[in-house]
Amino acid sequence: MPEAVARPGTVPLARRRLLDSLGPLLREWLPRQRWFAGKGRPITGFELVSATDLLPPGSPQGLIHLLVRVKQPPASAEPPAPRSSDCYQLLIGVHQALPRHLAPALIGHARTGPLSGQTLYEALHDPRLADVLLEALRSRARIGSLCFEHDSGTELPAKLPPRVLGAEQSNSSLIYGESYILKLLRRVVEGVNPDLELPLVLARDGCRQVPAPAAWFLADGSAGRGHATETSVLGVMTPFLSGAEGAWELALDALTARRPFTEEAHGLGRATGAVHASLGRALPTVTLGRAQLAVLARAMTDRLDGAAEVVPALREFTPRLRTAFTELGALDPAELAWSAQRVHGDLHLGQCLRQRSGEWSVIDFEGEPARPLAERRLPQPPVRDVAGMLRSFDYAARTLPRTAAQEHAAGPGGSVSDMGSGSAGEDPAAAGPDSSWYAEWAEDCRAAYCAGYAEVAGRDPRADPVLLRAYETDKAVYEVVYESRNRPDWVSVPMAAVRRLAAAAGPR
Repeated sequence: MPEAVARPGTVPLARRRLLDSLGPLLREWLPRQRWFAGKGRPITGFELVSATDLLPPGSPQGLIHLLVRVKQPPASAEPPAPRSSDCYQLLIGVHQALPRHLAPALIGHARTGPLSGQTLYEALHDPRLADVLLEALRSRARIGSLCFEHDSGTELPAKLPPRVLGAEQSNSSLIYGESYILKLLRRVVEGVNPDLELPLVLARDGCRQVPAPAAWFLADGSAGRGHATETSVLGVMTPFLSGAEGAWELALDALTARRPFTEEAHGLGRATGAVHASLGRALPTVTLGRAQLAVLARAMTDRLDGAAEVVPALREFTPRLRTAFTELGALDPAELAWSAQRVHGDLHLGQCLRQRSGEWSVIDFEGEPARPLAERRLPQPPVRDVAGMLRSFDYAARTLPRTAAQEHAAGPGGSVSDMGSGSAGEDPAAAGPDSSWYAEWAEDCRAAYCAGYAEVAGRDPRADPVLLRAYETDKAVYEVVYESRNRPDWVSVPMAAVRRLAAAAGPR
């Protein structure tokens, strides 16, 4: 194993003065980023956790790595309870005059503080600055409080051309030479992040369904700060599955062509079962007793009550939805075939890729980013992941008819994103002659997925209907809150599941 390269890297600027330059620009720029979780709440201030210069003094341009805590007022009724401040990872390029090809990456022009007169921009879009990250990973560099590592059996090539992955979600990704993909975690939390922890565990267990981490980098909590804190995972690099197709896109293609997706769903079930089996072998499991079931039921009930405060359309369904959690809490543990173990935590079609060989891969083990890290690392019944995938089939089946309905309503030149969905309880996909076909498509996928899962895991999720219904209900409630916050015109999609799950409980 090569020796780590150590070199100083803390920016020689007073923290307060650096924020003098950055603060006014970040107030405008951050809320426009897809990965910024504090939309809808005003930014009241910033705290600079760390600032590290990734280029040596005297370079014609600068690259500053920042961990910035963004202060915002909490919205206590919103589940899960939001924090009054979140820490974000930023990579800021500094240039006297921004080249024309980097214009879309512009953050702004600093007018005050130590960076006054400089142009600041999102560094990931600059190939020369993205190459700095690759070289740090290759050399296992230590720069200030940043620690870059790579797998001892991996030799990363130099000068792999970088490009930013266009489909940005809650994080950002760089693809290097079509060989590796580096995922940079935007909202940073202290502690062991499952997005690195679980793939490393699965790699050691020989699980083929999850790409093994090739490199990663961390913020060392013991260095460069005024007090001791835990290490934070900042980025994870894995092999890039060139030519792989996303399960979500494949599902929408099948719906467009009016063909079944059951073969693919069956394969996804087998892949999920293999991942769960590997995690169950490699990490401790927990027997679900009455106390554990009561805790799960109570947490789900609390989330439902909090969601009903945020989305009033949920309130008429709340009494019947609550029965799913009441039944879970009253369940006899002897009737369960499941133990609690580490799971993916946010499994859906968008987290699965079909390789050219036809094999399925599962990615993105971060879990639901809005949940506290300690909660994301708790053992859970594997059926939690199953419920997430079952909900994803329903989302896919409702996406196309819903979009078509809105485009028709918008008329020529209209935009789907401009169209509201009326009441949150109304579903444009629920009407029309084709609605039953889409519903059957989703049901067929759900059945095929569970059957494929059972073939590998040795147990069918449908054999535990109380557990499955509780987790599906909890997921649908989470989706309603998410859509109300981020895409209000899509609330009708999870609300359709809420109506279905409430109806299954019978009248109240």
